[in-house]
Amino acid sequence: MASPQTWYIVKRPAGNCEIIPSEEATGDENSKIVEKWGPFDSQQQAIARRVGLIRAGKCQPL
Repeated sequence: MASPQTWYIVKRPAGNCEIIPSEEATGDENSKIVEKWGPFDSQQQAIARRVGLIRAGKCQPL
């Protein structure tokens, strides 16, 4: 039985935040991640949190 998928918000060096699945958050791209928030149980929760981070000035919109 596969584990349920979780989602992370990652901040890139340019200041943009992306929502990525947990598999990508642990891959070789970690060197390009400035900051990481999560895990979130659903992509919708991650989207709502990303909106809050943008409003708080921690992330730039895409």
